[in-house]
Amino acid sequence: MPRSLAFFTDVALRVAEGGVTERHADHTVIRSPGNPTFWWGNFLLMPAAPQAGDLPRWEALFRQAFPTAAHRAFGVDTPDGGLDSGEWQAAGYEVQRDTVLTATRTVPPRRTPPLDLRPLHSDADWEAAAHLRLAVNAADPHPHGEAAYREFVTRKLAAARAAQERGRGAVLAAFDPHGAALSALGIFDAGDGVARYQTVETHPQHRSRGLAGALVHAAAQWAHARLGTRTLVIVADPDYHAQALYERLGFRPAETQLSLQRCPPGP
Repeated sequence: MPRSLAFFTDVALRVAEGGVTERHADHTVIRSPGNPTFWWGNFLLMPAAPQAGDLPRWEALFRQAFPTAAHRAFGVDTPDGGLDSGEWQAAGYEVQRDTVLTATRTVPPRRTPPLDLRPLHSDADWEAAAHLRLAVNAADPHPHGEAAYREFVTRKLAAARAAQERGRGAVLAAFDPHGAALSALGIFDAGDGVARYQTVETHPQHRSRGLAGALVHAAAQWAHARLGTRTLVIVADPDYHAQALYERLGFRPAETQLSLQRCPPGP
Protein backbone atom coordinates (compact mmCIF):
# COMPACT_ATOMS: atom_id res chain seq x y z
CA MET A 1 0.00 0.00 0.00
CA PRO A 2 1.44 3.41 -0.92
CA ARG A 3 2.38 5.71 1.92
CA SER A 4 -0.03 8.38 0.66
CA LEU A 5 -3.65 7.47 1.33
CA ALA A 6 -4.68 9.86 -1.42
CA PHE A 7 -2.53 8.18 -4.05
CA PHE A 8 -3.42 4.71 -2.77
CA THR A 9 -7.05 5.56 -3.55
CA ASP A 10 -6.22 7.44 -6.77
CA VAL A 11 -4.34 4.49 -8.20
CA ALA A 12 -7.00 2.01 -7.09
CA LEU A 13 -9.70 4.05 -8.80
CA ARG A 14 -7.73 4.42 -12.01
CA VAL A 15 -7.36 0.63 -12.12
CA ALA A 16 -11.09 0.20 -11.41
CA GLU A 17 -11.78 2.43 -14.42
CA GLY A 18 -9.61 0.30 -16.69
CA GLY A 19 -6.23 1.86 -16.04
CA VAL A 20 -3.00 -0.06 -15.64
CA THR A 21 0.09 0.37 -13.48
CA GLU A 22 3.72 -0.36 -14.29
CA ARG A 23 6.00 -0.64 -11.27
CA HIS A 24 9.64 0.27 -11.73
CA ALA A 25 12.47 0.28 -9.22
CA ASP A 26 12.14 3.99 -8.45
CA HIS A 27 8.65 4.99 -9.64
CA THR A 28 5.26 3.75 -10.81
CA VAL A 29 3.62 4.62 -14.13
CA ILE A 30 -0.17 4.93 -14.11
CA ARG A 31 -1.90 4.79 -17.51
CA SER A 32 -5.49 5.23 -18.63
CA PRO A 33 -5.48 3.81 -22.18
CA GLY A 34 -9.14 4.70 -22.65
CA ASN A 35 -8.59 8.36 -21.75
CA PRO A 36 -5.12 9.48 -22.88
CA THR A 37 -5.84 13.20 -22.31
CA PHE A 38 -6.75 12.64 -18.64
CA TRP A 39 -3.71 14.18 -16.95
CA TRP A 40 -4.20 12.41 -13.62
CA GLY A 41 -5.01 9.16 -15.34
CA ASN A 42 -1.61 9.26 -17.03
CA PHE A 43 1.09 10.20 -14.55
CA LEU A 44 4.21 9.09 -12.70
CA LEU A 45 4.14 8.36 -8.97
CA MET A 46 7.36 9.19 -7.13
CA PRO A 47 8.24 7.23 -3.98
CA ALA A 48 9.48 10.40 -2.23
CA ALA A 49 9.77 14.11 -2.87
CA PRO A 50 12.30 14.91 -5.60
CA GLN A 51 15.62 16.42 -4.60
CA ALA A 52 17.29 19.51 -6.04
CA GLY A 53 18.51 18.80 -9.56
CA ASP A 54 16.13 15.85 -10.11
CA LEU A 55 13.79 17.63 -12.53
CA PRO A 56 15.57 16.68 -15.80
CA ARG A 57 15.64 13.00 -14.84
CA TRP A 58 11.95 12.95 -13.96
CA GLU A 59 10.98 14.74 -17.16
CA ALA A 60 13.00 12.21 -19.15
CA LEU A 61 11.19 9.35 -17.40
CA PHE A 62 7.84 10.98 -18.17
CA ARG A 63 8.69 11.39 -21.87
CA GLN A 64 9.79 7.77 -21.97
CA ALA A 65 6.48 6.62 -20.46
CA PHE A 66 4.24 9.02 -22.41
CA PRO A 67 6.11 10.10 -25.55
CA THR A 68 3.11 11.84 -27.15
CA ALA A 69 1.71 13.54 -24.04
CA ALA A 70 1.62 17.33 -23.95
CA HIS A 71 1.05 17.50 -20.19
CA ARG A 72 3.32 16.58 -17.30
CA ALA A 73 1.98 15.09 -14.05
CA PHE A 74 3.83 13.67 -11.06
CA GLY A 75 2.43 12.46 -7.76
CA VAL A 76 4.52 12.18 -4.61
CA ASP A 77 3.80 9.12 -2.49
CA THR A 78 4.23 10.77 0.91
CA PRO A 79 1.60 12.01 3.38
CA ASP A 80 3.12 15.35 4.40
CA GLY A 81 3.41 17.49 1.26
CA GLY A 82 7.02 18.48 1.94
CA LEU A 83 9.00 19.74 -1.07
CA ASP A 84 11.51 22.45 -1.98
CA SER A 85 9.46 23.47 -5.00
CA GLY A 86 11.48 26.34 -6.46
CA GLU A 87 13.06 24.32 -9.29
CA TRP A 88 9.68 22.95 -10.37
CA GLN A 89 7.87 26.27 -10.23
CA ALA A 90 10.63 27.90 -12.25
CA ALA A 91 10.03 25.25 -14.93
CA GLY A 92 6.34 26.13 -15.13
CA TYR A 93 4.90 23.48 -12.83
CA GLU A 94 1.96 23.99 -10.51
CA VAL A 95 2.72 22.60 -7.07
CA GLN A 96 -0.56 21.41 -5.55
CA ARG A 97 -0.96 20.61 -1.89
CA ASP A 98 -4.45 19.29 -1.24
CA THR A 99 -5.98 18.27 2.06
CA VAL A 100 -6.82 14.59 2.47
CA LEU A 101 -9.78 14.18 4.83
CA THR A 102 -11.14 10.97 6.31
CA ALA A 103 -14.20 9.86 8.27
CA THR A 104 -15.72 6.61 9.45
CA ARG A 105 -19.24 8.05 9.43
CA THR A 106 -20.71 11.31 8.21
CA VAL A 107 -22.96 13.69 10.11
CA PRO A 108 -26.35 14.36 8.48
CA PRO A 109 -26.44 17.89 7.05
CA ARG A 110 -28.72 20.44 8.67
CA ARG A 111 -30.82 20.69 5.54
CA THR A 112 -31.63 18.11 2.92
CA PRO A 113 -33.16 19.43 -0.31
CA PRO A 114 -36.36 17.77 -1.56
CA LEU A 115 -34.65 16.10 -4.51
CA ASP A 116 -34.04 12.55 -5.68
CA LEU A 117 -30.57 11.58 -4.39
CA ARG A 118 -29.50 8.28 -5.98
CA PRO A 119 -27.00 6.46 -8.19
CA LEU A 120 -27.18 6.96 -11.94
CA HIS A 121 -28.94 4.16 -13.81
CA SER A 122 -30.30 5.02 -17.25
CA ASP A 123 -28.65 6.50 -20.31
CA ALA A 124 -30.59 9.69 -19.54
CA ASP A 125 -29.06 9.80 -16.05
CA TRP A 126 -25.54 9.56 -17.44
CA GLU A 127 -26.31 12.19 -20.07
CA ALA A 128 -27.57 14.47 -17.30
CA ALA A 129 -24.31 13.97 -15.42
CA ALA A 130 -22.36 14.92 -18.54
CA HIS A 131 -24.43 18.10 -18.97
CA LEU A 132 -23.67 19.01 -15.36
CA ARG A 133 -19.93 18.64 -15.84
CA LEU A 134 -20.01 20.73 -19.00
CA ALA A 135 -22.00 23.46 -17.23
CA VAL A 136 -19.52 23.55 -14.35
CA ASN A 137 -16.61 23.83 -16.78
CA ALA A 138 -18.32 26.59 -18.80
CA ALA A 139 -18.80 28.67 -15.64
CA ASP A 140 -15.17 28.30 -14.53
CA PRO A 141 -13.07 31.48 -14.83
CA HIS A 142 -10.48 29.44 -16.74
CA PRO A 143 -12.47 26.74 -18.54
CA HIS A 144 -11.05 23.92 -20.59
CA GLY A 145 -11.77 24.09 -24.31
CA GLU A 146 -15.33 22.91 -24.90
CA ALA A 147 -14.69 20.22 -27.52
CA ALA A 148 -11.69 18.68 -25.75
CA TYR A 149 -13.45 18.77 -22.39
CA ARG A 150 -16.57 17.15 -23.80
CA GLU A 151 -14.44 14.29 -25.13
CA PHE A 152 -12.71 13.95 -21.75
CA VAL A 153 -16.05 13.91 -19.88
CA THR A 154 -17.48 11.30 -22.25
CA ARG A 155 -14.52 8.99 -21.66
CA LYS A 156 -14.37 9.62 -17.92
CA LEU A 157 -18.06 8.91 -17.35
CA ALA A 158 -17.90 5.81 -19.56
CA ALA A 159 -15.08 4.49 -17.36
CA ALA A 160 -17.03 5.33 -14.20
CA ARG A 161 -20.14 3.63 -15.57
CA ALA A 162 -18.18 0.48 -16.37
CA ALA A 163 -16.70 0.44 -12.86
CA GLN A 164 -20.17 0.95 -11.39
CA GLU A 165 -21.57 -1.93 -13.43
CA ARG A 166 -18.78 -4.13 -12.04
CA GLY A 167 -19.89 -3.28 -8.51
CA ARG A 168 -16.88 -1.11 -7.65
CA GLY A 169 -18.87 1.96 -6.63
CA ALA A 170 -21.31 4.47 -8.06
CA VAL A 171 -21.86 7.95 -9.40
CA LEU A 172 -24.72 9.57 -7.50
CA ALA A 173 -26.62 12.73 -8.35
CA ALA A 174 -29.29 15.03 -6.98
CA PHE A 175 -32.01 15.05 -9.65
CA ASP A 176 -34.77 17.61 -10.02
CA PRO A 177 -38.30 16.51 -11.07
CA HIS A 178 -37.36 16.95 -14.74
CA GLY A 179 -34.37 14.59 -14.55
CA ALA A 180 -31.67 17.25 -14.55
CA ALA A 181 -28.61 16.51 -12.40
CA LEU A 182 -28.07 19.52 -10.15
CA SER A 183 -25.17 18.04 -8.18
CA ALA A 184 -23.16 14.84 -8.58
CA LEU A 185 -20.21 12.89 -7.24
CA GLY A 186 -18.57 9.50 -7.46
CA ILE A 187 -17.71 7.13 -4.64
CA PHE A 188 -15.67 4.00 -5.37
CA ASP A 189 -14.12 1.15 -3.43
CA ALA A 190 -10.33 1.37 -3.17
CA GLY A 191 -9.86 -1.85 -1.21
CA ASP A 192 -9.04 -2.47 2.46
CA GLY A 193 -12.44 -1.08 3.47
CA VAL A 194 -11.60 2.34 2.01
CA ALA A 195 -13.87 4.29 -0.35
CA ARG A 196 -12.85 7.46 -2.18
CA TYR A 197 -15.05 10.32 -3.31
CA GLN A 198 -14.52 11.75 -6.78
CA THR A 199 -15.52 14.96 -8.57
CA VAL A 200 -18.03 16.61 -6.25
CA GLU A 201 -19.76 19.20 -8.44
CA THR A 202 -22.87 21.38 -8.26
CA HIS A 203 -24.47 23.27 -11.12
CA PRO A 204 -23.51 26.97 -10.98
CA GLN A 205 -27.17 28.03 -10.82
CA HIS A 206 -27.97 25.73 -7.89
CA ARG A 207 -25.16 26.32 -5.42
CA SER A 208 -25.56 27.24 -1.73
CA ARG A 209 -28.68 25.08 -1.43
CA GLY A 210 -27.13 22.23 0.54
CA LEU A 211 -26.99 19.89 -2.45
CA ALA A 212 -23.35 18.84 -2.17
CA GLY A 213 -23.55 18.22 1.58
CA ALA A 214 -26.68 16.12 1.24
CA LEU A 215 -25.13 14.12 -1.59
CA VAL A 216 -21.84 13.50 0.26
CA HIS A 217 -23.83 12.15 3.23
CA ALA A 218 -26.08 10.03 1.00
CA ALA A 219 -23.02 8.59 -0.76
CA ALA A 220 -21.45 7.67 2.59
CA GLN A 221 -24.58 5.79 3.61
CA TRP A 222 -24.65 4.04 0.24
CA ALA A 223 -20.97 3.03 0.53
CA HIS A 224 -21.41 1.63 4.04
CA ALA A 225 -24.42 -0.43 2.91
CA ARG A 226 -23.22 -1.54 -0.54
CA LEU A 227 -19.42 -1.60 -0.33
CA GLY A 228 -18.84 -2.39 3.34
CA THR A 229 -16.81 0.80 3.66
CA ARG A 230 -15.06 1.51 6.96
CA THR A 231 -13.03 4.58 5.97
CA LEU A 232 -14.25 7.39 3.73
CA VAL A 233 -11.64 9.51 1.93
CA ILE A 234 -12.17 12.85 0.22
CA VAL A 235 -9.59 15.33 -1.09
CA ALA A 236 -10.08 19.10 -1.09
CA ASP A 237 -8.28 22.27 -2.10
CA PRO A 238 -7.45 23.93 1.24
CA ASP A 239 -8.13 27.37 -0.26
CA TYR A 240 -11.66 26.45 -1.40
CA HIS A 241 -14.81 26.40 0.73
CA ALA A 242 -15.47 22.69 0.13
CA GLN A 243 -13.05 21.63 2.88
CA ALA A 244 -15.14 23.45 5.51
CA LEU A 245 -18.26 21.73 4.16
CA TYR A 246 -16.65 18.31 4.47
CA GLU A 247 -15.52 19.06 8.02
CA ARG A 248 -19.08 20.00 8.99
CA LEU A 249 -20.10 16.56 7.74
CA GLY A 250 -17.61 14.85 10.04
CA PHE A 251 -14.44 14.61 7.95
CA ARG A 252 -11.11 15.52 9.51
CA PRO A 253 -7.77 16.37 7.85
CA ALA A 254 -5.41 13.39 7.84
CA GLU A 255 -2.70 14.06 5.23
CA THR A 256 -1.52 16.42 2.51
CA GLN A 257 -1.44 15.21 -1.10
CA LEU A 258 1.46 16.61 -3.11
CA SER A 259 1.12 16.81 -6.90
CA LEU A 260 3.21 18.48 -9.59
CA GLN A 261 1.63 19.28 -12.94
CA ARG A 262 2.38 21.34 -16.01
CA CYS A 263 -0.46 22.02 -18.39
CA PRO A 264 -0.04 21.63 -22.15
CA PRO A 265 1.04 24.83 -23.88
CA GLY A 266 -1.80 26.99 -25.15
CA PRO A 267 -2.70 27.32 -28.82
